Amino acid sequence: MNAPQPSPVAAEAAGGSGAAAGAGAAAGQDTYLTWLYVPGDRPAVVAKALRSGADVVLVDLEDAVAPERKAYALAATAELLAEPRPGPVPVHVRVNALAGPLAAGELRTLAPLPGLAGLRLPKTGGREEVLRVATAALAARAGAPAPVPAPGDRTRHGTPGRGAAGPDGAPGSAGPYPGSAGARAPATADDGPAPPLGHSATGGVPPLYPLLESALGIERAYEIAAAHPAVRGIALGEADLRAELGVADDAGLAWPRSRAVVAARAAGLAPPAQSVYPDVADLDGLARSCAAGRALGFLGRTAIHPRQLPVIERAFLPTRQEAERAEEVVAAAAADGGALALPDGRFVDAAVVAEAHRTLRLARRGTV
Repeated sequence: MNAPQPSPVAAEAAGGSGAAAGAGAAAGQDTYLTWLYVPGDRPAVVAKALRSGADVVLVDLEDAVAPERKAYALAATAELLAEPRPGPVPVHVRVNALAGPLAAGELRTLAPLPGLAGLRLPKTGGREEVLRVATAALAARAGAPAPVPAPGDRTRHGTPGRGAAGPDGAPGSAGPYPGSAGARAPATADDGPAPPLGHSATGGVPPLYPLLESALGIERAYEIAAAHPAVRGIALGEADLRAELGVADDAGLAWPRSRAVVAARAAGLAPPAQSVYPDVADLDGLARSCAAGRALGFLGRTAIHPRQLPVIERAFLPTRQEAERAEEVVAAAAADGGALALPDGRFVDAAVVAEAHRTLRLARRGTV
């Protein structure tokens, strides 16, 4: 394969405002394969990431940014997202820990910005946290102060349920992205009227992506995935999860990984992307890990270096044979709307047809 190019869906999703990007993501997120994390305090690196070929750029305000640079990272990210189209692909932001002192201010600053296509929510431990974020983000976009919900109060945050369908515990500032300087301060509610509410498919709330990084998050995976129509995906944060569970190898993560896949699909979401592979020099190991993740039901992967992108894309693209079999399924279903058996004995029902359509959407990117 050549150097990765963003998928047509990703590029189309970024063609308008962040709100349009969110809507485009909902329609085609099941063909996103590469999600690249970059530190929010390195604007030049973020600019390069936007043209790296990743399907989605994930600007990190959490682990990848040192405490003394958090304010600068937020200011630089707000400056980027003040543009309705900050780059050729959607831009998501991972905020700081929801229970910490920084997340509320980050939500107030970022949620109204037209270039924001998604918020990644670290260390999500339950449905109530998702609902509080949705409430705060909507209030910020409307220019109103966010109510402070009481624990256990489920009635003030909207109705739970489904609408439509990084580094997850990666090392922090170590790696290819060390410090930077100067940007103008982020806009605030005092700087003028709030922009019109976008993200109509999610009730005006930016698309949300809770990260499951604790035993509690894994136990509550489905309730988190189904907490609010703005939840468009979930993912694992495996570094923190390994530490909490006391597991040193992949065998100890087999059940949490399967749990995340099942919860996402049960909630009507796209298959989750795998957590980052932290050794950026070990591309063979990355390829093997991606193959194992694909076998578990993951689709695509978050990355912490551009050199990982072609390996990830290749691992999750269908083979020519898979694309040909998908074409046969789709053709047979078009000829006969009910369940049927193909001449080679394969049984075809609605779920099989849906998977075949997704395979063909992926095949438009290429086959291996």
